[in-house]
Amino acid sequence: MQFKPPNDCILCFQFIPMPVLYGVFLYMGVSSLRGIQFFDRLKLFWMPAKHQPDFIYLRHVPLRKVHLFTVIQLICLVLLWAIKVSRAAIIFPMMVLALVFVRKVMDFCFSKRELSFLDDLMPEGKFLDGAKNEAEGEEASSFWI
Repeated sequence: MQFKPPNDCILCFQFIPMPVLYGVFLYMGVSSLRGIQFFDRLKLFWMPAKHQPDFIYLRHVPLRKVHLFTVIQLICLVLLWAIKVSRAAIIFPMMVLALVFVRKVMDFCFSKRELSFLDDLMPEGKFLDGAKNEAEGEEASSFWI
């Protein structure tokens, strides 16, 4: 005899207890934080210099600038969240668009080279020979893979 679920239950989630679903999604969310650069930079605030991991952006950007970039991102994230939960949620798409201008203003605080390490999708392995590039004083963007 074959089991037939009720017509209104396509995947039969009603038979799975809600705490189990909450636990699975909580585990998935927490385990995905490991590879996110923003989360790694947040952990650097409370980490002594001798225990910091060897990230490529820490080799090429001063720690003070890394912290400044992280604080700017954190302020933008908190501001977006505050707008989303308030009565002003109707302007949320415009605030997301405003982040483009915030990024353009960062060009005045950081060099293009620093921003390429801090604000890039794949900063690891970006330059073939970063030390040689710095010694020769060439444009860093000419060594993109």
